[in-house]
Amino acid sequence: MSISRTIQLPDGAEIPALGQGTWWMGDDADLRHQEIEALRRGVELGLTVIDSAEMYGDGKSEALVGEAIAGCRESVFLVSKFLPNHAAGKELQQSLEQSLQRLNTDYLDLYLLHWRGHTPLQQTVQDLEQLCAEGVIKRWGVSNFDVCDMQELLACEGGENCQVNQVLYHLGSRGVEFDLKPFLVEHHIPLIAYSPLAQAGRLREEVLASDTLRQVADEHDADPFQIMLAWSIRDHHTLAIPKSANVVHVERNAKAGLIELSETQLQMLDQAFMPPSHKMPLDII
Repeated sequence: MSISRTIQLPDGAEIPALGQGTWWMGDDADLRHQEIEALRRGVELGLTVIDSAEMYGDGKSEALVGEAIAGCRESVFLVSKFLPNHAAGKELQQSLEQSLQRLNTDYLDLYLLHWRGHTPLQQTVQDLEQLCAEGVIKRWGVSNFDVCDMQELLACEGGENCQVNQVLYHLGSRGVEFDLKPFLVEHHIPLIAYSPLAQAGRLREEVLASDTLRQVADEHDADPFQIMLAWSIRDHHTLAIPKSANVVHVERNAKAGLIELSETQLQMLDQAFMPPSHKMPLDII
């Protein structure tokens, strides 16, 4: 199986529209083998984008990913994120070196500022551009940036080289569609949707309880999770990175990349999960 839908980054790189997230992975030693098996199975199925962060488990997630991709590093589009208090100078250099060591690689395909901090964006951009010139990262982007943050970023010298913005986005959290998503489309910057299946809890239960979602799923002989993923990548401008530590769930996620929702089905989902009619604060979990 291979993921039929792809997105193109501003620098021309083409990557699958479905990848794998790793938040909370690596924390439980008893699940380590299962989590590694799931990540490897995902790569086999075409979910070759793997997203991690130095913050996840204080590096445990990166170490797990490093073990999972041993022997197949060149098949993986590897993403990690650095904390805002490490966003320039020696702190950024040290964060990258430690991430590379944990991931057992000598370069990252994409390196993201996890969220906005106090470091001037121009300084962060300058240092990221230098890391690109050195070849230790191939490209860079941001996470949890709203429109005003993106405007300031793009005004920086070198800011136009931002490749992605990673934000929370799923059927139950559509606020970015009012202004942020159109802004990113206008500037040809893809959106990475984290937690595209919604975080476990009340909100996810409310989404899954939708009769409309279940009807659309039945029409595709799929389950609601697969429809949520297919919906999130419907526009060829979004990469979704669901996390799964279970091989069966990974295989389910991969199949979602083959589902094409009809205009009628998209309209049904719009009626069940209304798109925003006004500016909303950026959702963060």
